[in-house]
Amino acid sequence: MSFRMLRFISTLSLLSLFQSSFLLAQEHNLQKQIQPLAAHSLVLDIAQNQQTIVAVGDRGHAFIYQDAWQQVNTPTQVLLTKVFFITPNKGWAVGHDATILHTQDAGQSWQLQMQSPEIEKPLLDILFFNEQDGVAIGAYGLFYRTNDGGKNWQSEYHQELLFEEDVAYLEELKAEDEALYLSERSTLLPHFNRILAVNKNTLIMVGELGLVATSTDQGRNWLKQDFIYEGSLFNTVVVEDTAFVMGLRGNVFKSDLTLNDWRKVSLPVDSTINAGIQLGEDTLRVVGNAGVIIDISTSGESQLVEQRQGENLVAIAEDSQGNLWVAGNKGLIKLEQK
Repeated sequence: MSFRMLRFISTLSLLSLFQSSFLLAQEHNLQKQIQPLAAHSLVLDIAQNQQTIVAVGDRGHAFIYQDAWQQVNTPTQVLLTKVFFITPNKGWAVGHDATILHTQDAGQSWQLQMQSPEIEKPLLDILFFNEQDGVAIGAYGLFYRTNDGGKNWQSEYHQELLFEEDVAYLEELKAEDEALYLSERSTLLPHFNRILAVNKNTLIMVGELGLVATSTDQGRNWLKQDFIYEGSLFNTVVVEDTAFVMGLRGNVFKSDLTLNDWRKVSLPVDSTINAGIQLGEDTLRVVGNAGVIIDISTSGESQLVEQRQGENLVAIAEDSQGNLWVAGNKGLIKLEQK
């Protein structure tokens, strides 16, 4: 199968998750942001901030959990895709139109740090190494860096993650047509879906077309792996001394922390896997499309825990009381203890 066909399939998968929100975002008369049923609409991520858990999703919705989910105001109405905290109080959220929001009070209030509707691309993840230094990544190779806590963001282009034939193509195009070169350059990198610090020295980033890349200098330079799978990967999680990557059609792979000996994990279903969380010392619980919830051991054994009909699950987190919450197309749901 050609790279262009693979990109078409994986791009359709990325867009299908957001399709309903794209349509809603084009309505001219949006309702007020605070809505009684907002916690039951599309939610794409949940993150811990040591005090509580915070969630983000459709129309700029943000929520904090304090015995119950409470919606808070944000300065945007774009779809928010990811939220991250570096301290109990300081966190960031990203979303469409290259939007970056910042909170200094554990998610109670949010300030806009960046938004570029003219880019017409979503940011899909954000990671800070400390309170000042961080990166944000997204569709078609979007990559931004800050060294001042998000007051200023600088764009980076990581050509080392292009396919070799695309590098040659761009070099020829640059000599012939500068404007077309810049246009093509902005679309040839794969979608960067998830970035994670494996330890204090190593980052892993996964994305479209089987992208698995590692960095040892906070993402300034990347080493692209010759990965064993060419489909989209949406997430990566580390459980003790085992790293997992997960993506389309039930494709999950595991490696030790050298991140270069990947082996496929056999799952009981072939649903797309979107996210996961460590349970205990040696278990990863993953969630995905068709409402699947699966436990995977670090040895590679898997078991279907639950399947929630009519739901696509894209995030999972644990609150301070030990309860597990999942998020997806039907909002925020607490899992029953099993």
